[in-house]
Amino acid sequence: MPSIPPLVSLRKVGRHSEPASTRPRIPIPAARATVDCAVYIDGVRLPGKYTHAAALAEVRSRGAGFAWIGLHEPDEGQMASIAATFGLHELTVEDAVHAHERPKLERYDDMLFLVLRTVKYVPHDIHAISEIVETGEIMVFVGKDFVVTVRHGDFTGLAGVRHELENRPERLALGPTAVMHSIADHVVDSYVAVTKLVEHDIDAMEEDVFTPGSTVAIEPIYQLKREVVELRRSVNPLAAPLLSLSQGYDGMVPKEVRRYLRDVVDHHTLVAEQIADFDDALTSLVGAALAKVALQQNTDMRKISSWVAIAAVPTMIAGIYGMNFEHMPELQWTYGYGLILSIIGVSCVSLFVTFRRNHWL
Repeated sequence: MPSIPPLVSLRKVGRHSEPASTRPRIPIPAARATVDCAVYIDGVRLPGKYTHAAALAEVRSRGAGFAWIGLHEPDEGQMASIAATFGLHELTVEDAVHAHERPKLERYDDMLFLVLRTVKYVPHDIHAISEIVETGEIMVFVGKDFVVTVRHGDFTGLAGVRHELENRPERLALGPTAVMHSIADHVVDSYVAVTKLVEHDIDAMEEDVFTPGSTVAIEPIYQLKREVVELRRSVNPLAAPLLSLSQGYDGMVPKEVRRYLRDVVDHHTLVAEQIADFDDALTSLVGAALAKVALQQNTDMRKISSWVAIAAVPTMIAGIYGMNFEHMPELQWTYGYGLILSIIGVSCVSLFVTFRRNHWL
């Protein structure tokens, strides 16, 4: 019997059919991924709406100002259009599309490429095992007359940063690097907010661990420690890029912007130190929790051993007199049964009192 070829999904094109896998993708314009696009001259936003190409053309026709386009999770086709307009390097375009990059700073000719990891605190029950910190990414392309920001994740939006800068035209007048500073400052401020909330969780866990008589669960502590490690991976690698920018990065950052960046470096250093303290505190907390669990288990074992010792006395005596030998002490004595019960009772009470005095019961 001839073999039957596997079924292939077909689509009709006139009289011919071809596999659905070869169906051409419909390109989605970059405008679909654009959150905002504006032109700024002397720190003031020009009225009207612009495409990314029109914004850059407007800036270059005037010979002043810069364009700022914000994108949210663009695909390859959309980023290719942006790259063709602004002259972005293909390696940075690949990073912007696929994300999952460590914080870094790279230079491509006269353009800077900055990657920042964003973090968000997730409200949760400290006794439950759940995600505590969500992460995303912001990528900033800075040229002489443009800023392109690419955001991945549904939090840490940049609309507030843009609005704040537009209310301070003197800051925007410093150029594209001023936008880069404001974004870095916004991200570092979010680090500060998240670390404060994580600190509250650690304080609550410490209170639970060191409260007498409380039941300690190790798993939530391990979960929080894992989330602190994720937070550290997002925050700590940003130290070197911020330091390079605050030092001018080969003259690409103006002096006035460097002053603001030094303040961001200070805040970032404090956050990094606090996260290191969190890691040490949680390590100590795990040790204390394990010690408390071991102590509780030891206490339980002492109680069990005490009751076993008390129960062993009547068990032993009953076992001896249950052997049914003919010649055994006190078998023929009228008060023998009462005497044996009295001995059992006195022995058990004595053991109970002794264990109670030694805090075993």
